[in-house]
Amino acid sequence: MLSCALLVACANGFQSQEPAAAPPPAPANASLGDPGAWTSTGRDAAEQRYSPLTQIDQKNVDGLGLAWSYKLDVDRATEATPVVVDGIMYVTGAYSIVSALDPRDGHELWKYDPKVSRDVDRQGCCDVANRGVAVAGGKVFVGAYDGRLIALDAKTGAPLWTADTVIDHKRSYTITGAPRVIKGRVLIGNGGAEFGVRGYVSAYDADTGKLDWRFYTVPGDPSQPPENEAMALARATWYGDQYWKFGGGGTPWDSMAYDPELDLVYIGTGNGVAWNRKVRSDGKGDNLFLSSIVALKPETGEYVWHYQTTPGDSWDFTATQSLILADLSIDGKSRKVIMQAPKNGYFYVLDRTNGQLLSAKNFVKLTWSSGIDMQTGRPMETPDADWTSGPKLIFPGPLGAHNWQPMSYSPQTGLVYIPAQQAPALYAPDNSQTFKGKGLWHLGSQPIALPEKPKELQGIADLYKGQLVAWDPVAQKAVWTQDYATIWNGGTLATAGGLVFQGTADGRFVAYAADTGKKLWETPADTGVMAGPMTYTIDGQQYVTVEAGWGGAFPLALGGISTVAAVKPQARVLTYKLGGSATLPAVDLAPETLPPPPPVTASAKVVGHGRELYNRYCGMCHGPDAMSGGVIPDLRYLTADKHLLFNGILAGAYASKGMPAMMDVLSADDADAIHQYLIQRAHDLQKQLAAGSGKAGG
Repeated sequence: MLSCALLVACANGFQSQEPAAAPPPAPANASLGDPGAWTSTGRDAAEQRYSPLTQIDQKNVDGLGLAWSYKLDVDRATEATPVVVDGIMYVTGAYSIVSALDPRDGHELWKYDPKVSRDVDRQGCCDVANRGVAVAGGKVFVGAYDGRLIALDAKTGAPLWTADTVIDHKRSYTITGAPRVIKGRVLIGNGGAEFGVRGYVSAYDADTGKLDWRFYTVPGDPSQPPENEAMALARATWYGDQYWKFGGGGTPWDSMAYDPELDLVYIGTGNGVAWNRKVRSDGKGDNLFLSSIVALKPETGEYVWHYQTTPGDSWDFTATQSLILADLSIDGKSRKVIMQAPKNGYFYVLDRTNGQLLSAKNFVKLTWSSGIDMQTGRPMETPDADWTSGPKLIFPGPLGAHNWQPMSYSPQTGLVYIPAQQAPALYAPDNSQTFKGKGLWHLGSQPIALPEKPKELQGIADLYKGQLVAWDPVAQKAVWTQDYATIWNGGTLATAGGLVFQGTADGRFVAYAADTGKKLWETPADTGVMAGPMTYTIDGQQYVTVEAGWGGAFPLALGGISTVAAVKPQARVLTYKLGGSATLPAVDLAPETLPPPPPVTASAKVVGHGRELYNRYCGMCHGPDAMSGGVIPDLRYLTADKHLLFNGILAGAYASKGMPAMMDVLSADDADAIHQYLIQRAHDLQKQLAAGSGKAGG
C-alpha cells in the first residue's frame, strides 16, 4: 500500500503550531497575497481554511449581524466557498453558474451561465453542485457540471477559452470540484465513478486551455500497454475483466493541495465502480489507486508516491475529502504532514515528503475495521465488513464519516475541525451486475430502500447523527465536540480570532470558541448550510461569508431520513459583519398540500414491481420509496395534470425543467407500474397525515 517514495529534503512548512500573530491591517481592496483576501477555495495552497484575521474574535462575535445577502439562481445544492481577489468576490451555484459580486454590499458585477443542460442530473451523482472557482492571472476558472473547463475574464465574465475534459462522451463524466491553478496550469478532476468511468486529473495551460498532462488514477484497457510506470504498478493490483468494462472509477472529484517548497501536488481519489469488489475485481486486489492520496509533480503529472486509505474499497470510502498541509511536532521532531479524514472514519497523518503513515485513529464509530496496522498501514477489516455474500449494516455507509464538507486547521490551537457524522448503511449485494451503459448507477448492490412505515423509518433516522469534532492530530483524539440534530452539516472555518464557524443542516450559522467549543453566536440561515465559510477584509472591515442552500446526496438519496433537518433549499450567499442589520426574506415552511390521488388500479404484484423499478431508477434523486428530501419534487404530490402526463414526463416532456428522459431504460408497462406505485404511496401518505404520523418522510 505504501509506495516507493521520492524523498525530498525537509524545508520550512506552511504553519507551525505557534499562536498566530495579529495580521497587519488589510488594504482597502484585499488582493492576492493579502491577509484579508481569500484567494482560493481553501484560502491558500495548504488548504488549511484558516484566516489570520482578528477583528472578529471571541469577545465581540455576538455582535455579528447580516451585512448583505445575494440570491443564487437555482435552489439546489449550494456547496461552494467564495473567493475574494482584487476586491471582487466570485461565487458559484447549482449548474455551475458563476457570479461576481462587490464584497462590500453583494451587488452583482457580472454573471456567467455555462448553459449546462437542465436534464443532466441523470449523468451524475449527488446533485448538480459546484464547489467554486479558481482565480489567477486576471482569469476565473470554473468546471461546468457537464465536463467543460471554462476560463472567464475576471473583470467582465466574458469567456476566454473552453476545454472539454471528457475523454469518452459515451460515459457519464461530470465536474463538481473547484479547479486549482498551480505553476501556470489549471488542475481539475472529474466525477462519475458510480456511473462507470475511468478516473483522472488533468492539467491545462492557464493562458490557452491546451491540455498539458493527464494522470489516470486506475488502469485502462488491459489489451493496451499502460500509459506509464504508475499505471503498470496499478494494473498488477486489479483482477478479471469487469473492471475495464465498468471503467474502474477512482475519480478525483474534489480535494487537492500543493506544497510549493517540495513542489508536489496532492490529490485525493475516489471509490471504485462497481462498489462491490467481487463484481469489480473478482473480490481480489488492492485496486490502485482507488481511495488514495497521491503525490504528483505539478509540471508533468509524474507519480511520486501514494498512500491508499482503503485497499480494495468496497464501501464507497472515497479519499476525496479535505487534504490539509501543516508542520506538526511529532515525537519531538517537526514533521511536514498531510492530514485527511476520509469517508472510512480514520484520521490520517502522513509525512507529505514521502507518504509515510505517521498515525491513524478513528474519529467516529466503525464496524468495518478494528484499527490500522501500523506495520503495513492497512486497515484491519472485521468479519462484518464483507457484504458480498449477504446484507450487512455497516458503520459508516457511503455517505461516510466525513463527506465533501471541508474541514479546517488552526495553527493557533493545533486542532482540526471536522464535520463528522454517524451515517450507517445496509449494503446488499447484486453480484450479477454488468455494465449497462451511460446514465445508470453501477454499484454491484441492491437499490436503496427504506421502511415505508413511519415508526420504522424513524428508527432508522435515529441512527444518523451529526457532530463537529475538534481533533488533536498529534495526540489523535477529540478535544471537544458539538452534537447536531442530523448529518450533512457544513464545512468549517478557523480564524486567529479564536473562532470556528460552521453552518448546520437544520438551517443555522454558528460560531464556537476554537479552544473550548463553547457556542458564542448563532443566527438563522433559513436553509440547510453545507458549504465551507470564509472571511475577508475590505475597507478595513472584516466580513464572514457562507453560501447556504440545501441539497446533495443526503436529501436526494435518503429523502425520508433527511426531512429531520426541516429546511427548504433557499440558495443564497450570506455575509455578516459586526453591527450588520440586514434581514433575510421570510421563508414559507408550511407543508405542501397533498392533492387528492387517483385510485390505484393495478394489482399488488404490479405495485410491488413498480416499487422495485422506482427505487432502481428514480429513488436516487426523488428519494427511496417515494419520500423526497425536499430538493427534488416529491412524486407523491403529483397533481391531476401531471398524473395525466406521467408517461410523457418520463419520455422527456419536462427535460427543460430538469427531469431527464427515462424511457430508454423503461417500457410503457414499467412506467405504468411506477406510476401505480406512486399513487399507492400518495394514498399511504394521505392516511399518515390523517392519523397525524406524517413526520419522517411525510
